Amino acid sequence: MTLPDSPESPLPIGAAVRRVFSKGYRLADLRADILAGTVVGIVAVPLSMALAIAVGVPPQHGLFTAIVAGAVVALLGGCKFQVTGPTAAFVVILTPIVSKHGLAGLLSAGLMAGLILIAMGVARLGSLIRYIPHPVTTGFTTGIAMVIATLQLKDVFGLRVGPMPDHYLGKIAVLWSARSTANARELGVAAITLALLLLVPRVVKKIPAPLIAMGAVSLGVAFLHRVHPDFAVATIGSRFHSIVDGVEIAGIPSTLPSPSWPWGAQGVSFALVQDLFPAAFAIAMLGAIESLLSAVVADGMTHTKHDPNSELVAVGIGNVLAPLFGGIAATGALARTATNIRTGARSPFAAVTHAAVVLLAMRVLAPFVAYVPMASLAGLLLLVAWNMSEIHGFLGVVKIAPKSDVFVLVTCFGLTVFFDMVVAVSVGFVLAAILFMRRMSELTESRFELDASRDGDGSAPLPDGLMVYEINGPLFFGAAQKALATLRTTPGEVFRVLVIRLERVPVIDATGLVALENAISTMLRAKKKVVLAGPLPKPHRIFDKAQLEAKHSGGLFIRANARAAMDLAVSLADAPPSSSRKSTH
Repeated sequence: MTLPDSPESPLPIGAAVRRVFSKGYRLADLRADILAGTVVGIVAVPLSMALAIAVGVPPQHGLFTAIVAGAVVALLGGCKFQVTGPTAAFVVILTPIVSKHGLAGLLSAGLMAGLILIAMGVARLGSLIRYIPHPVTTGFTTGIAMVIATLQLKDVFGLRVGPMPDHYLGKIAVLWSARSTANARELGVAAITLALLLLVPRVVKKIPAPLIAMGAVSLGVAFLHRVHPDFAVATIGSRFHSIVDGVEIAGIPSTLPSPSWPWGAQGVSFALVQDLFPAAFAIAMLGAIESLLSAVVADGMTHTKHDPNSELVAVGIGNVLAPLFGGIAATGALARTATNIRTGARSPFAAVTHAAVVLLAMRVLAPFVAYVPMASLAGLLLLVAWNMSEIHGFLGVVKIAPKSDVFVLVTCFGLTVFFDMVVAVSVGFVLAAILFMRRMSELTESRFELDASRDGDGSAPLPDGLMVYEINGPLFFGAAQKALATLRTTPGEVFRVLVIRLERVPVIDATGLVALENAISTMLRAKKKVVLAGPLPKPHRIFDKAQLEAKHSGGLFIRANARAAMDLAVSLADAPPSSSRKSTH
């Protein structure tokens, strides 16, 4: 089935694949995609497991996410190079869901988030994500990175702790109280892994650093344990167990689960949906932001242009389908997308190959995954947290940005760390809206003209009794009250006729119209005449429905341009007060 790219398409999906086939797809492109997808798949295997463990679920659920969502979003999305899977940004949102509702609640929230994302894409809200201010996203990402890094301290130091509290300060207290249980072996494994992750890319360019680092450390730990049985560290096999055909095995299963409803035996209820909706909304918003920001970065690296609405719908569908197979929430992964591009990807089929490689790794390497040390995965996530922290960008905003931006940045950071992402996302969007309205109100200016010619170029003095008030900029919520406040407080004895020039007002909303009408009513109650000089701002239907001229017949006049408005205003100002109403008919 072919779905058109036009804005009238009811369901914008598959834009990237359509563009690939419209330009021709050759065997050389397929070879490049297979190579790039293989590299990204190798990178995705340890990352997907580590992120699932960080959330609080068995590692295979991260792999299920990369397989299902990775393939579905690539085929249906609007970005040619996007790689989708579990990401570090979700850890802060998903961890509290697991602790409160378990795996079933986590999967249900992911499915609900997918439905929200589909609705956003169908409503064509993808382009609006770009208007979220930089301090908001930077506050989120730096806060998330700090929480992720803190959560890894347990496995980095091998601390023996019980269930972790939901709030950050509680986590710190629990970790500090368990400091006496720190294990030097675990710390050494984490340190060696981190060192290899940093050093390998400087020496070996073609093999992914996580493959070398995790493989070498796992082999080294297994060898030391065989030579010295007393040398033991926590591994995926010792921490997690799976049931396959009634037999318990260490580590992860080698097959995908059969499709099933994510809410499991507990069933779905309105109370459950109501309880999970705030978290699902936060997952959807953060997923939309991260996916589209990753797509924007991909556009910059490849000089292409993605379809944001197609991408949102595809990410939504991926998040609906992934929970049916045990997958957690997924979004566009910036680091994996950049790796995909750098290794020569040509089309979305590279991301599909990445999903196939993860599936193949599960089938073939599942027995070996059990030997991967937990401290190695924690070291990998420490590096992920550092890379996503944007610490230099955070400090740059603090040093050079206006105080309002710094306030938004610190607020989003603090809410993310000390409360949770549901609160942070909700407050962040409100702060973004307030910041946007404040900036827009600063763009809208208004002034009284002391002199003007009849075509409005300001070259002739105004006749007595005439005042011209010009508004320059959008007239909507936040700007309207400011633009018209001076007008309402102007002494009425200085003029009898007021011209309000709107030709430099590009847009107006309902709030702007109400503020304008209130100012007009104030003038009319003071026995003044008001002339609106067009062309009127868009949307014109607001003025058509308001019927201002008919509502204020005899006192308000609307003219299509400044010349016509000034001609009428001069005649009204020159006419005797008692005859001015009659002269306009």
